[in-house]
Amino acid sequence: MTTPVTKPMKIDFISDVSCPWCIIGLRGLEEALARTGDLIAADVTFQPFELNPQMGKDGQNIGEHITEKYGSTPEQSAASRTMIRERAADLGFAMRMSETSRIYNTFDAHRLLHWAHLEGKQAALKHALFVAYFTEQQDPSDHAVLISVAAKVGLDPVRAAAILSSNAFADDVRTAEHLWRSRGISAVPAVVINDRYLISGGQPAEAFERALREITAEA
Repeated sequence: MTTPVTKPMKIDFISDVSCPWCIIGLRGLEEALARTGDLIAADVTFQPFELNPQMGKDGQNIGEHITEKYGSTPEQSAASRTMIRERAADLGFAMRMSETSRIYNTFDAHRLLHWAHLEGKQAALKHALFVAYFTEQQDPSDHAVLISVAAKVGLDPVRAAAILSSNAFADDVRTAEHLWRSRGISAVPAVVINDRYLISGGQPAEAFERALREITAEA
C-alpha cells in the first residue's frame, strides 16, 4: 500500500473578528484539515478585513446596524441570529448574540493579530478574540480587553499595551486590507489557497474537505 504524500498548502483566511460567519467558516476549515491531515501540511495565516472600518468608538447596537446596512427588519435580524447560533453550536462554539449586542471597530484587534503572527500565536489569538466577542460579549476595540485576551494566549501584555498605545503595525494592516480588496475580496470569510483558489463563506466541513482534496489532487 502506497503511503500518502503530504503536500504543503498555503492558506490565507481573510476575516474579521466581529464576523459570525468567520468563526463558523474557521471551525469548518479546521475540521476539514483534521480530516485531511495525512495529505496536507497547512500553513494558515489570518488576513485582516474590516466589515465596518468607519465604526465609531462606542460601536452600534447590532439590530440598528443590520437594519441600516442591509435593510433587515428586527424579525429578520432575530431569525438570522438564531440560525447563526445554531450553526455555531453544531460546531461546538457558543455564540451569545442578542438584540442588545453591539458592533465595534476592529482595527486594533487586527494590529494585534499581525503582531501575534510574528510571535507564532496568531491562531490562538484569533480564536480567543472570537470567544471574547461572540461568547463573552466583550468589546474588541477596548484596549484593556485586547491586552487581557493577548495575555491569555501567552503574549506579553506589556508589549501588547505598547503596540496598542502606538501606531505599530497600522500600515501593515492597511496594506494587507488594500491588497485583498484589490484582489476582489469584498465579503468574508474568504479562504484563498495557494494564491489560486478561493472558497467563500462559512462553508461546512464537508465542503471544505471536498475542495481541499480536489486542490491537493490537482497539485
